Amino acid sequence: MKTKRFFSYEWDAIAGIVAAVVAIVLDLLRLVNDHVILPILLVLMALLFINFMRHKKDNETTAEQVNRTADAVSSIASAFKHPDVILIGPRQLRSVNEQFCRHMSGETIWFNLCLSMYEPKPLFEALLRPAVDNPMVTSIQFVLDESQKDLWLGVIQPKLAGCTGFAKVREPRWCGLSKSVSFILADSQLSGGTEALLSFWGEPFMAQTTDVDVPRFIFHVLKNSELLPHLVELEHRCVRAQLV
Repeated sequence: MKTKRFFSYEWDAIAGIVAAVVAIVLDLLRLVNDHVILPILLVLMALLFINFMRHKKDNETTAEQVNRTADAVSSIASAFKHPDVILIGPRQLRSVNEQFCRHMSGETIWFNLCLSMYEPKPLFEALLRPAVDNPMVTSIQFVLDESQKDLWLGVIQPKLAGCTGFAKVREPRWCGLSKSVSFILADSQLSGGTEALLSFWGEPFMAQTTDVDVPRFIFHVLKNSELLPHLVELEHRCVRAQLV
C-alpha cells in the first residue's frame, strides 16, 4: 500500500519545486553565477512541460471515456420506449380509476359502460361522483346501449341528481351497441393530453357477480397512443348510425 502511494506522487513536480528552491537559495547566497542558474531554469521549464503533457493526455483519456459512457447511456435510453397502453389489474383498478376521474378535464365521453357497476353506493361514490363533481370537467356524455335505459332512469340518474356537478351530465345517447368495447375518454391534467380507460365486456376482462358486470382488467391508454383516434372514431360511428 505504501509502495503504491509512493509511486503515485507527482515526482516531476516535486523535483521541480526542489530545484527551484535550491536555485533561489544559491542565488541569494551568491554561491553560483548566472551560467549555473540558467540551466536550472531550463530544467524547471522542461519538468513543467512534461507534467503538463502527461496531465493533458490523462484529461483527454478521461474525456474520451466520459464521451463513450454518455453515448452508451443514450443508446440504452433510446432503446426504452415509453408504453402507449398499460394493463391495470384488480389490485390497482380502483385507485387508477379514481385518479383518472380526479384529474380529468374538459369534455368527457363514457362509452358503452356497464351502469350496474355504479349501482352500489360505495362504487358510485368512488368511481363516478369524483368525475361529476370535478370542477375541471365541463361535460359528461354517456353513450349507452338501449338495454340500460331502465337502469339509468331508475338508479343512476337519481344518484347523479345528488351531485354538485349534475348539470354537466348530458342526456345519454342511446344506441344499439353490439360492440364489446367500453371506455372513458377525457383530457388529463397530469399528462396534458387525451387519455382513456379501456375495457372489454366478458371474461377475462369483466367478471359477472350476482348479475352485475364488474371490470377485472382495464387498459390505461396514454396520450399520443395510436389507439385513441380509433376510439373516437368508434364513438362517432355508433352515434351516426343511430341518427340515420
